[in-house]
Amino acid sequence: MALKQREREKVSTLRFLISALKNKAIEKKLEKSKFLPDDEVIRIIKTQLKQIKESIEEFEKGERLELKKQHEREAEILRQYLPEEMSEREIEAIIRKQIEQFGKAAVGDLGKVMGAVMKEVGDRADGARVREMVQRILLGAR
Repeated sequence: MALKQREREKVSTLRFLISALKNKAIEKKLEKSKFLPDDEVIRIIKTQLKQIKESIEEFEKGERLELKKQHEREAEILRQYLPEEMSEREIEAIIRKQIEQFGKAAVGDLGKVMGAVMKEVGDRADGARVREMVQRILLGAR
């Protein structure tokens, strides 16, 4: 569809994604008729988004605003292919539940709490965002 409508940025971004998916399939030695599992595809998209975010930061530092805008549009295209993120409220409820299960959790228990929360949250929330929330809640839970 994007190809027919001559949406160059979208076509370019999706070709880059398809290339990354094919490379992963080759790396895993999958047959051509086999597909990568959804969680692997999501992980690849998130990796690409992280790379784009890093590029955006570099372009901003170098005052290359046109390239920054281009990469922001590419990131927006890729975000459309990710599952909807969990809300702050949903994540907070999971964090508080996990903290309760550990008993009196302190900031030193960040790793244990993060592991349990990320296991439950999966790909539906950004790890950095979850970490920030866990830290904030643990500091406030004292």
